Amino acid sequence: MSERKPIESWLTDMDGVLIHEGVPIPGADAFIKKLRESGRPFLVLTNNSIYTARDLHARLQRMGLDVPVENIWTSALATAKFLDDQRPGGTAYVIGEAGLTTALHDIGYVLTDHEPDYVVLGETRTYSFEAMTKAVRLIKGGARFIATNPDETGPSTEGPLPATGAVAALITKATGKQPYFAGKPNPLMMRTGLNAIGAHSETSAMIGDRMDTDVLAGLEAGMQTFLVLTGLTTPEEIQRYPYRPSKIVDSIADLVDRI
Repeated sequence: MSERKPIESWLTDMDGVLIHEGVPIPGADAFIKKLRESGRPFLVLTNNSIYTARDLHARLQRMGLDVPVENIWTSALATAKFLDDQRPGGTAYVIGEAGLTTALHDIGYVLTDHEPDYVVLGETRTYSFEAMTKAVRLIKGGARFIATNPDETGPSTEGPLPATGAVAALITKATGKQPYFAGKPNPLMMRTGLNAIGAHSETSAMIGDRMDTDVLAGLEAGMQTFLVLTGLTTPEEIQRYPYRPSKIVDSIADLVDRI
C-alpha cells in the first residue's frame, strides 16, 4: 500500500470535535491556534444550516476559538454553491433559517412559493406543518427537491431534536421524491470546501466524530480521516461499519502535534 502524502490542509467538523453543547473541547483552542500560526489552509465544517458563517464566527469567538469567517463552511453554503452551478439565478421555496436564506440570496436566488425551480429544506427549530404541506404540493407540482443534509436528529440541551433528514423523509413519503442532499456525507461538500481554500484531497485530512457522515465524506473525497471519540461515535460502534478511518484518536488534543 502506497504511503500517503504529508497533510498540508485540514478540515474539521465542529460539533463533537471542537465544541460540545456550547463548550469548547479541551485542546480545540490549541489546535485552531496552531493551524492559524502554521499558515496551512483549513476549514471548520458543519452540517447545521441554521447559522451564517459570520454567526458561527461570533459564537466560536465567544468560546475562545478564533476561526475567521472565510474558514467556516456550512451545508447551507455547499447547497448554495451546488444550486449556483446547476441553475444560476434560479428560484426556490426555502424551509430554513438565516444561514440558508442568506446563502441563497448571496448567489442571486429569488425566494418564492410561486412555481419555484427548487424546494430547499434546511435546519430550523420551528418546522411548521403549513410549510411542509406547501413543500409537498410544490414538489408534486414539479419543483426539484434539495436538502442541506441527511442528519435525522440534532443535539440540544434537552435531548435530540428532529432534524433535516427526518423532515425530508416525511416529505419524501408524501411525494415519492427523494431529495438531493448537498451536505455530508456527500463528498461534494468536501470538494467544494477544498476548492474554496485551494487545497487538494491527496494532501488533506478530515477530522470528525461520526463514522456515517464525517469519516465517510472524507473517505469518499479521497482524504485521510481522523475519528475523535469526543462526540457521537463510541469505540464499539466503529466495528459495525464496513470502512475505517485512517486513525482513531481520543480527542482533537491528540492532533495538535500533527500540524
